[in-house]
Amino acid sequence: MSNNSATDTATTSLISPNISSNVFTPSTPLKLGILASGNGSNFEAVAQAIDSGQLNAQIQVLIYNNPEAKAAIRAKNRGVEAVLLNHRDYKNREKFDRQLIQTLQQYDVEWVILAGWMRLLTGVLIDAFPESIINIHPSLLPSFKGIHAVEQALASGVKITGCTVHLACLEVDSGPIIMQAAVPILPDDTAETLHARIQIQEHRILPQAIALAAKRRSPILNYS
Repeated sequence: MSNNSATDTATTSLISPNISSNVFTPSTPLKLGILASGNGSNFEAVAQAIDSGQLNAQIQVLIYNNPEAKAAIRAKNRGVEAVLLNHRDYKNREKFDRQLIQTLQQYDVEWVILAGWMRLLTGVLIDAFPESIINIHPSLLPSFKGIHAVEQALASGVKITGCTVHLACLEVDSGPIIMQAAVPILPDDTAETLHARIQIQEHRILPQAIALAAKRRSPILNYS
């Protein structure tokens, strides 16, 4: 196999549903609240999609629960309000989620995007934003739910994994699937190399999935 062929294999993916990047662009900007715990690369992908016109939306606020999260720096560099809500400051998950709701409502958020949000959701939050919480997970759900999904895929011996965007529900990494991207596992893959290729696909499908979810919920909206 040539070097070019190897590179092609490493970057090949299958996305379903396979839609044009601008087919489902709402005429009214979607008001997004992004929740992140770490690096914030998916926050950046959504912001870039908005900048390029691929997604007609506004990021109203970034909420982060980890004081060291680099996502906060990304938000501040873009002029997006970044709010720290440290879950360790709350007695239980329900009280934490009530504060999340208050903050999201304060910023007039319509859609909640879990972009590397490493916290379990309670019914309090889900009931406050019914069918409006979107999660992205680094596997082809329903396979490899929970943490270390990339490592789970490698350990299982499967030849294909990927990422999934879905509506969140009480059960971890469950709920109606909006979009998926498949990524081949190469013989010499490590968790780091595989995760890097999956992230490329996460950045591709998350903005499209947000617009697609909004269209499915509100078909009367004018989409270009």
